[in-house]
Amino acid sequence: MTIWSDLVGSEIRQHSNKFNTRAIQFTSGTKPPLILLHGIGGHAEAYSRNVRRLGRDFDVYAIDFLWHGYSQKEPFAKEWLPLLGEQVIDFIDGLGVEKVFIEGESLGGWVTLWLVLNCPDRIRKMVLNTPAGAAGAIGEAHPEEGRLLLAQRSKDTLTNLSLETVRKRLEWLMASPDRVTDELVDIRYQIYADPKTQSSLSQLYDNSFGLGTSKDYEITSEELKSIRIPTLVLWTDKNPGTGPESGQRLAQLIPGAEFHCIMDAAHWPQWEKAEEHDSVVKDFLLGS
Repeated sequence: MTIWSDLVGSEIRQHSNKFNTRAIQFTSGTKPPLILLHGIGGHAEAYSRNVRRLGRDFDVYAIDFLWHGYSQKEPFAKEWLPLLGEQVIDFIDGLGVEKVFIEGESLGGWVTLWLVLNCPDRIRKMVLNTPAGAAGAIGEAHPEEGRLLLAQRSKDTLTNLSLETVRKRLEWLMASPDRVTDELVDIRYQIYADPKTQSSLSQLYDNSFGLGTSKDYEITSEELKSIRIPTLVLWTDKNPGTGPESGQRLAQLIPGAEFHCIMDAAHWPQWEKAEEHDSVVKDFLLGS
């Protein structure tokens, strides 16, 4: 299967409201909306294996964050997390709906947490897929193997852009490096070759991974305990740096949260184990 064949029947569209946001979407206009948020340095194709299958039950929108993919290359602002949250709310407003289901992976999970803490009336249920941003609450077993390695590989893709450095960055996401396809490498390479993307992502990386302003936005244990949105914490057995015990700890902090661990997957379970991911997410979102 290729990304092209995965997305047959889907639409790629630019949504222009306050922000210009690219979405890969599979919609009928009659189903509950589900927004999918990628991780840092990523893009909507992170969910290419899920959009169409989840689209049987939802109007699905996988979007590019600001500074990522083919969304607006807004001049970077150190208030980056609230700005990404505002982008998602702007996108929801553009759909003309009050509430959505939402899944956030890694950085996308961090933005999702910001949303439920600041705009809880806009979210029906949320899925936190190996989220970033709550390190102080869930702990980090081996940060040198997780966050710091990711930071170095992320910066290398910008300062030494090549197919090899892009592949190394993508391999960090997978439990097995052979799951990184040549097509995925080519797509990300083309995105990163844009000078505007390089500039904005470089500044974002300098304010992520525990650097710059990223500590200002860390989600505390008390904030997690205040959440009242139905939550699924989705984790994996091989997530770099933070194993299943971290996901379980996060689920225990959020009142009523459910927990599911996908085996033989790392930081991209939606790609590595797409069918299981989609089944678990669907059952949670549509359940009582």
